[in-house]
Amino acid sequence: MAAQPEEAAQIPGLKFPKHGDKNMTVTEMKTNQGSDELPCLSNYAPWKEYFYEKVQQRTLSLQEIKVKMIQAQKAKEEKVKKREPCDWLSKEWFSKENYSLDTRIYLLDKLLPTLIPGVEKLLMEVERKNVLATDKHPTKFDPINFLGEYLMRHNPKSGIFTKPGPYVRGMKMVTEELKTEVPATTSNRLARMKFEAKSKRKQREQVENIKSQVKEKRKEALAIQFKEWTVDVSGRIPIALVQSALRSFLDVTAATPISAGKAIYGRKLEIVDTLEKKVNIDEFTEYVHSTIENFSSDMFQELLKHLCRCADDFRETIRHDMWRQMFTDLFLDCDYGKVGLLNRQIVLALLEEFCDRSPVIAKRGFCNPRQWPIVELQEIELADLWGGLDDQEICEELSEKSALSQTEISGGQTLAYEPVGDDIQGTYGMSTTVREDPFEQPDVSEAGTRGVSKEENQTATVLLKTESSDAEVREESEDGVSMMKSTDLEPSDLGGDTIHTEKSTFCGDTRIEMQAESASAESQEESFPRSAFTGDCVTRDEEPGSEKQMEEGEFSLDREPVPETNMGEDYMILDREPGTEGQVRQEKDNWIAEPTKTIPKPAPETASMTLEEGAVAEKETSARKESFSNQHDNQSGRQASSETRRQAEDLLQDQDKGPALSARKDSQAKVSQEFEKARQLIDGMPWSGDLLTSDLSFRYSSYGERIPEDWNCENSRFPDLRPIMAEIQSRTASPIRSAFDESCLNLPQFVQLMETFVGKGTSLPTMKRFIAFIREEYKQTEEEKMEQLKKVHRSSLLARRKLLSEALFEKWDNNGCGFLDLKEVDAVLSTFKEGMEKKALRNAKKHLCSCYPQPSRMGKLSPQTFQTYLELVVAELTGDEDEVIDSLVEFLTASVERSHMEHLRRLARKKWLHSIQQAAETSGASMEPVYKAVFKVLSQDAEAHGDNKKISAYIALLEENQVSPERGRILLHYVACTADDAPYVLNQILYRDMEGVSFAAIEEGKPIHVPRVQLHGNIHFWNYDRPVEERRGSFLVLPLQDARWRVFGILGLDTLQDEGEKTIFLTHEISFYQGISHAFSKAYHHVCTLENILQVTLTALDWLYPRAPNIHTVITYLMEPGQDKTCDYALRKVLTTDHIGQREIHTSPVLLLRKENLLRDYLFKCTDSSQVIGTYVCGEYHFAIPLRDLSGKALAVLDLSIGHHQELPPHEHRDLQKMLKMVQAACSEILKMSSGETEPICVLEAEHAASLRHSGILFHRFMLQDLRECVQKLKAEDFAEIKSYVEPPALVHNIVKAVLLLFYPKWKGSEKTENWSQCILKLDDNLIQKIYCFDPTAASVQVQAEGLLDCITGIPRADVWKHGSVPAEYLYDWVGTCLSLTALTKSLHDTKVPSSATVTPNSRVKSFILSSNSSDSDS
Repeated sequence: MAAQPEEAAQIPGLKFPKHGDKNMTVTEMKTNQGSDELPCLSNYAPWKEYFYEKVQQRTLSLQEIKVKMIQAQKAKEEKVKKREPCDWLSKEWFSKENYSLDTRIYLLDKLLPTLIPGVEKLLMEVERKNVLATDKHPTKFDPINFLGEYLMRHNPKSGIFTKPGPYVRGMKMVTEELKTEVPATTSNRLARMKFEAKSKRKQREQVENIKSQVKEKRKEALAIQFKEWTVDVSGRIPIALVQSALRSFLDVTAATPISAGKAIYGRKLEIVDTLEKKVNIDEFTEYVHSTIENFSSDMFQELLKHLCRCADDFRETIRHDMWRQMFTDLFLDCDYGKVGLLNRQIVLALLEEFCDRSPVIAKRGFCNPRQWPIVELQEIELADLWGGLDDQEICEELSEKSALSQTEISGGQTLAYEPVGDDIQGTYGMSTTVREDPFEQPDVSEAGTRGVSKEENQTATVLLKTESSDAEVREESEDGVSMMKSTDLEPSDLGGDTIHTEKSTFCGDTRIEMQAESASAESQEESFPRSAFTGDCVTRDEEPGSEKQMEEGEFSLDREPVPETNMGEDYMILDREPGTEGQVRQEKDNWIAEPTKTIPKPAPETASMTLEEGAVAEKETSARKESFSNQHDNQSGRQASSETRRQAEDLLQDQDKGPALSARKDSQAKVSQEFEKARQLIDGMPWSGDLLTSDLSFRYSSYGERIPEDWNCENSRFPDLRPIMAEIQSRTASPIRSAFDESCLNLPQFVQLMETFVGKGTSLPTMKRFIAFIREEYKQTEEEKMEQLKKVHRSSLLARRKLLSEALFEKWDNNGCGFLDLKEVDAVLSTFKEGMEKKALRNAKKHLCSCYPQPSRMGKLSPQTFQTYLELVVAELTGDEDEVIDSLVEFLTASVERSHMEHLRRLARKKWLHSIQQAAETSGASMEPVYKAVFKVLSQDAEAHGDNKKISAYIALLEENQVSPERGRILLHYVACTADDAPYVLNQILYRDMEGVSFAAIEEGKPIHVPRVQLHGNIHFWNYDRPVEERRGSFLVLPLQDARWRVFGILGLDTLQDEGEKTIFLTHEISFYQGISHAFSKAYHHVCTLENILQVTLTALDWLYPRAPNIHTVITYLMEPGQDKTCDYALRKVLTTDHIGQREIHTSPVLLLRKENLLRDYLFKCTDSSQVIGTYVCGEYHFAIPLRDLSGKALAVLDLSIGHHQELPPHEHRDLQKMLKMVQAACSEILKMSSGETEPICVLEAEHAASLRHSGILFHRFMLQDLRECVQKLKAEDFAEIKSYVEPPALVHNIVKAVLLLFYPKWKGSEKTENWSQCILKLDDNLIQKIYCFDPTAASVQVQAEGLLDCITGIPRADVWKHGSVPAEYLYDWVGTCLSLTALTKSLHDTKVPSSATVTPNSRVKSFILSSNSSDSDS
């Protein structure tokens, strides 16, 4: 069939002419001959238009007619086949015998189609003439002649065809089949192709059928999984939550062998930044399935498990969100002055008081308010951090708790199914066993008693049954278990809407059976998550089981008792007066029959409990038990099938025999519905569908600020500065990150502190009591309130002054130079008040020179020194300070006038300079984005404000000359340039003895401008191929200076490629280029600071992992601010380490955004509040620990995972605290040195060598300093215990031997170290002084590391802690730190990495090139 014009136009490589082009010339047609588009033929072949309009349409009509005829013919043949089926006797010709294949094909194709009808005709004629009759005379009929005549008349070549009979049609079919068997023929190849196509089509249909079945099964599984989520009142969940779960699955599968990378999803995950867009069960199923359609079975199973864990995490998120809202209201109630701050010390004191006054059971759920992370590491005494005294106290506390649990159990709390009343037949009382501490697990014998699980203790219920129903139910339970095994159902597969039997068979829970053995109860025991911060067991407040426990558990704060419920349960436990043991059991029996308002179910009467009602009560209790178990089991996913669930229900219902069958079914259905509703409740309340505190930091970021009345007034006294101030505020980062302050807490910090204190397993009544206690007990005196108001007011005024100063500085610095000329500022200030305050100016300048000697000597004022100078001037003037400074700012503002063009140029340049700093902050500790931003800004300014000059740029850094010291102590190494300069400039070295003006600019610290390089005579040209006469243009060298005005490199620019006449750099251009060099310096040192912090982190983790093997992985995130004040920050994953030594530095950007990671919001909460957070994520416990900058805000976050462990052992927990304290101290010093606040502090000899300035030394140096102070506080009497040993433990002897070998290496193997009596003679004050002064990095110290390692390598860290000797622990840590410093110093000496010639360590950066114009002048 001919193609339609529209279809033909889609043929690739061929374009038909367009009807509208009638003015094409011959030249144009010739030009188009080389293109794909055919020239229009209408102007020189008019008949083509008629062809396309008429002839082609007629051809298409004829073609359609032909097709219809063929289709009619085929339809007719089909009717004939149905009316006269083929004679299948012709199949006798079909045989795959190759010997006669050709012959049979020839006969069937050429002869038999004509011969067979002739023979049939002959036979019919013979029968008609009765030739074969024997009683007649022979006729003249000759069959041979008849057949010959027939064959001649029906010769196929003559074109006479007869209607084929059934046999002939059958032969034709056989012939076609036989032709396909002849090899190397067209029919054979076509038949094979058809067979293959048919096979593939069949396989494809089978695959599609299987895929369809798998799709339906997966959708059913996803629909069941949806029921695990906590939905809102409309039965929906946020789509952003689903996307967050899918996005986090990528990280979960990254470490598994079934992972296929991050391109495993069939669709891109969209970003939904609102919780209002929600999906129901059908939409959830479709969305998730369309995303994971290509998943393998294993990956789909992993995804289901992950979604179940995420559902559990989200349920806890909702619960904690309700708590956080309660804490927010508490903060607002306690903030009497509405200043946005609470006294931190008062809050900590109240936490300690509440914890002390709480019962022991409730206290275990709290985080210890006297320990980290409630208390900051800097607030912990060195002896408590490094010594073993607190560890002993912890052990004693754990022993006391264990003893208390034993007492409670032995005192009658474990009551093995004793009858509790004569009026209730078949009723048994049950109680609990308390989970022991993991570090002390005394053997509790259960001989003679029936084991009872912990879950029974927490529910504290009595299952009411008759004896007959008990036997019947047990029989059903056994049948149910066997049915579960046959259907391969997990116990958790039948959660949610499953009908539970009387014995909770589907949960696999045989703990309430009366035949349960103690071993089975012990194996099935489930414990609550323990607090990973304190080691205390996280439990729920429960009803006491004895009079003694009632007395200990009663909590009174001079107010009425508050009813308390167990977490995850729907029954209320009412506080009662202490009574006898039997009374307690009786109260429990009465209590179990009182459901709460969350489930509207009538309370059955205990005395008249029918069989059905008893079964319902037991099933409801079992359902609640499983709900609690599933809620706290974050380590395994639920895999359920609705079809098998229905089968299970049918089997159970078939087994129900008795007159109460219909009532039992109704009860089961009712319990199932009620349980489904109860599982969606959070502390008895349905979820509203919104996270009330998800944007807490945003909503309260400006809460409590005190802004003057004229601050935002349009008619303020600074109208010229208002636009600049607004611009500065828009460039600043979002204020949602809170700075840590040891004296006060803002709202996000208070909420986070409260959440950390209450932990995870605190019940709602306990929470209410806690909030009521804080609300009532938090009090401030009037003096404290006034002091707090003054502090907030002062902070507001300082912020206002800083903003005014910055705006005034930018107005003066119109070209973006980055500094002001001190002489120019003095000249203007001398006219203030008509020159009457010159003495005050001289005094202020004198103070400025003493505070900032280097800027004053150079005559430059940075924004910070400019603000300081103004404050010094104001301090010397008389009058109200605020009024004076406003008058001074107003005077300086009026002293400068800028045109509109200058104002626009300033705005553009400030925006470009800000992009350089932003590139550094979002670079992930890489210099490449910074180089790119610098070259881009240079290009933009040259195009906009430099008459479109063609500029070449390059950056060179100073390094120590370790290759050829005779050519100078330092050299310039070119690390970045424009792309065209790369062959000539990149990675070149400029020595001091070579031509050029770069070193002159470095020595003077000022820019050097060469207007015409061809006339200078001392310019080094890197491109030797350029002719001398073409070396024309302007050259500019700008020194790169750090915060202390020390030069560390140069920025070079030239216009040698510019062919215009105006190639000389103008004054405003040079000033702006100085601003670029200043911005690059800040960006460079920011990146160096991040690199040094990451190096410190790596060193710290290398120290921590051998000492804390229970820490599985640590992920380091860097905080990246948003583009402006309205944008939220992001967290960049930069480093991943684990306990087996693997490291991954993420070079490609891996950014976490708050709106994309709802299930990892703990990282953002940590960054918002700058506080430590502990939480469960996908079944693993995580610590989110901030690293703070100098202002107290989080600049990085460490995400520590301890796997499925519920807590760290005490010694690992202590080592973690040590590591974090050292890392924070090292980071603070790095930041201070980078900002220029302090000079480098060199404590060790290795730090004095510039080539060995390594950030890894800082970590061990701070650790060594802490240990020095700890050892210095020791006295000779502290070694009395060690000296008292006649035969000391090998651990103690090896530690003392290692200490002595550090000072006296030659004593190795001598009596002075091997004989204990000789060793103890050295344990005196002299040894303490030597330890305090010892420098392991000194060149004079010869450390034999092998001998020391032989002494301490075999000593496990846990054994040292368990030994309990404080001096031994100090000495052990001191020896290990000295060995680490020695090894690190040696490795740095061996590598000899080139370092910067300034105080800033050389950045490990790559060279970077960017397309621009080439240049060949020196740098």
